[in-house]
Amino acid sequence: MRILNVNDTIDLKTGGGTAERTFQMSRFLAKQGALCRVLTIDSDQLDKQRRDALGSAELYVFHCLWRRFNFPRIDWRMIRRLVNEADIIHLMGHWSVLNVLVYLAARRIGKPYVVCPAGALPLFGRSKWLKRIFNLLVGNAIVRNASGWIAVTKGEFPQFGEYGILSSWVTVIPNGVSEEDFPLVDSTEFKRRLGLPDAPIILFMGRLNPIKGPDLLLDAFSSIRPTFPNVHLVFAGPDGGMLEGLKKMAEQKNISEFVHFLGYLNGADKVAAYRMANLLVVPSRQEAMSIVAIEAGFCGTPVLLTDQCGFSDVRSIDTRLEVPATVTGIATGLTSLLADSNKLAEISPAWSNFVKQQYSWSSLAPKYFELYSSILKITTE
Repeated sequence: MRILNVNDTIDLKTGGGTAERTFQMSRFLAKQGALCRVLTIDSDQLDKQRRDALGSAELYVFHCLWRRFNFPRIDWRMIRRLVNEADIIHLMGHWSVLNVLVYLAARRIGKPYVVCPAGALPLFGRSKWLKRIFNLLVGNAIVRNASGWIAVTKGEFPQFGEYGILSSWVTVIPNGVSEEDFPLVDSTEFKRRLGLPDAPIILFMGRLNPIKGPDLLLDAFSSIRPTFPNVHLVFAGPDGGMLEGLKKMAEQKNISEFVHFLGYLNGADKVAAYRMANLLVVPSRQEAMSIVAIEAGFCGTPVLLTDQCGFSDVRSIDTRLEVPATVTGIATGLTSLLADSNKLAEISPAWSNFVKQQYSWSSLAPKYFELYSSILKITTE
């Protein structure tokens, strides 16, 4: 089977969860026998290690002319060739110029494609008027004319419904993790190198961006500090426009010495950060499905998530692990979990086992083959 995966970026630093999903999906589809190609536009962010990790999946990169809107240098000959040589095309995200270009080529040539917005369909965040225009011109058509629709969680069904897509048409394939990427590492040396204390640590892993809610977590942490004076808060992730504001907030609340900003982490350092933490908190205001929560699970780290993370399954481990996306909700969750160290120790292996059973890429990749095969069978009949 020849598959073309399309995403603006497969670099984890700039693209976050959707980049990692496309990256892992592509390498595992290739491992399981597909001729998998990836079309992306972020050449300046892809190091050799990341490229090599794709394995036998082939990478095609367009130069980015305008980073604000991820506008690529257009090579129609390349696009037509990749589309023509594919059996099926997978479009990741929604607000994407690259997706539009590939969509136009696919429609003209008559190739089937699937869409996986990964929570991007709602008009949320900045540039809402541009998004409305985008949908009127082409976005609605991209979703409605697809041969298949993939949701990360069932929580996306209403979002597809706004575009006229019935929930019965949508296939749910959750985010996953490759266990080989999260080996046992010594977090002691990592903490020493970065000057972190030998103390209980709450970890935030992700972009410092309003949608990820780091400000909610910082405010909640400040409110519980009198109860847990020895606990430290660590932010690990690239700046998405909030770093200086968060530092200033910590100074105003007189908690700067207990709040640490490590910047973007990858590889062994990222694994060490997960493994050193007593608790990972995902305070997102909106998210399709938190990949960092799964990664933490593979490392045996308990998680606390907001009810906007698309991960209500965590409640099957302990109902306290999902809270409202508010300062009060997060503070209540932190207080409950940090006050019960024995229960937190019980949650760790339970969460880890649950994640390894449900969200391993080696078991998720066949779901794509099943969907693609059903689509290709229909289109060839």
